Amino acid sequence: MRRRPRKSGSDRSVHGVCGGIAEYFGISSFLVRLPFVLFIPAGLIVYIVLTNLIDEPPYSL
Repeated sequence: MRRRPRKSGSDRSVHGVCGGIAEYFGISSFLVRLPFVLFIPAGLIVYIVLTNLIDEPPYSL
């Protein structure tokens, strides 16, 4: 089965998009957040799109 990126359930600054991408690739979430901050106008648009496209984390009790 193919693994898909999900929003992070534990590393959530805003919506967990950067944390989820970092978990998927096995890198630090800081390295994922850095380009979003450095390229503010384009990064904000990409972040909004990814917020709507990436699945929510699985919830557990």
